[in-house]
Amino acid sequence: MAKKKGGLEDVVALDSSICAVDGLQGRLFYRGMEINELAAHSTYPETAYLLWFGRLPTSDQLDDLMAQFYSERELPPAVLHMIVEFMPSWDSMEGLRTAVSAISGYDPGGLNHIREEDQKRAISLTARMPTIIASYHRARQKLPPVPPSRGLATAANFLYMLSGERPSEQKARILDVCLIVHADHELNASTFAARVAASTLADIYAAVCAGIATLDGPLHGGANEQVLAMLEEIGTPDQAERYVLDLLAQGKKVPGFGHRVYKTADPRATILRPFAAELAKETGQTRLFDTARKIEEVVMRERGLNANLDYVSAQVYHGLGIPADLMTPLFAMSRCAGWTAHILEQYSDNRLIRPRARYVGPKNVHYIPIEERRTKAAYGGTHDPGRTAGGLRPASTLRRSLRGGPPADQDPDPGLPGLRHRRGGG
Repeated sequence: MAKKKGGLEDVVALDSSICAVDGLQGRLFYRGMEINELAAHSTYPETAYLLWFGRLPTSDQLDDLMAQFYSERELPPAVLHMIVEFMPSWDSMEGLRTAVSAISGYDPGGLNHIREEDQKRAISLTARMPTIIASYHRARQKLPPVPPSRGLATAANFLYMLSGERPSEQKARILDVCLIVHADHELNASTFAARVAASTLADIYAAVCAGIATLDGPLHGGANEQVLAMLEEIGTPDQAERYVLDLLAQGKKVPGFGHRVYKTADPRATILRPFAAELAKETGQTRLFDTARKIEEVVMRERGLNANLDYVSAQVYHGLGIPADLMTPLFAMSRCAGWTAHILEQYSDNRLIRPRARYVGPKNVHYIPIEERRTKAAYGGTHDPGRTAGGLRPASTLRRSLRGGPPADQDPDPGLPGLRHRRGGG
């Protein structure tokens, strides 16, 4: 069997024509077009079209896409009712995942995999995600949902549905660029999960839910929330160096730094950094921005690591007034275009994704009657008396877990000092 690589690092799993990442040079391409050029000249709907269809749209094609976006933004009434009545106290990513799954119930033909129909589903899901997130946010504030606008593009419409007020052209443009640079990133964890689900010929909703579930983890989509929490905890630039040095001395990572692929600056962070500075000045949040810059200096000096997209996007979203626990759903909202492009590509030339695992457990183990299972020695030193013979936790331990505390045989996540994973709806 081939040699294992931890986390499948640098393992090429498939061929794709959607996205290319040049980690050594710090460059990112969608369908061969560099991200800097798209961020400077394109829009998110135009970029989504590029990801889905492999080319930039003509004016008529873009008008047709926007017409589809406008017509698909509203949610099925029962799904909107579920969001308003039941989800306000939920975690934001739980709500998003559940709402996407619920929408699938109104489209029973999803397993037929007719390409034109799946393309329509990709457009519909991308149009509806902003409505889900904004409606959830309004509901937890005990405010009625703001119906989507038929005259605003994706970024402006999302900001409008959050607040009920039309955003400035500049703020809408800043968020639009954020959506562009978040739209795809080759085989990141959530995209790979979506493709694995699609390779079973599950419908597009299930595959997108796999992406959302994977993005929910703090090592993937949750990083920007951790960045903002860290910045707010530090408070002022003069406290930044000591905080970072303490983290490093404990062998902990500083949120928002380093990347599995990029060996130099993350080009997406470079694109967004001027917006972070602009919004900090406009909103008077210069303390947070100056603290962030000081952290970058210390981490580069001590570890030689560049800030990644999560680090800078957290500052931009904060400047746009987006709550911290909506940052990961916003990531999913943007990435929906990339996920669905990969899902469509997987369907087009599918083979079930089924890798192998190298077995490293005990061998030649024999069954032992239950009355003889007394000690760890009887299991070759591998038996955990806190579990049953079938590997399940005893009912008492499971009940502790369901009540919200960590199981008796697990430690709580140590995390960063004073930081908690996204939990609670507001």
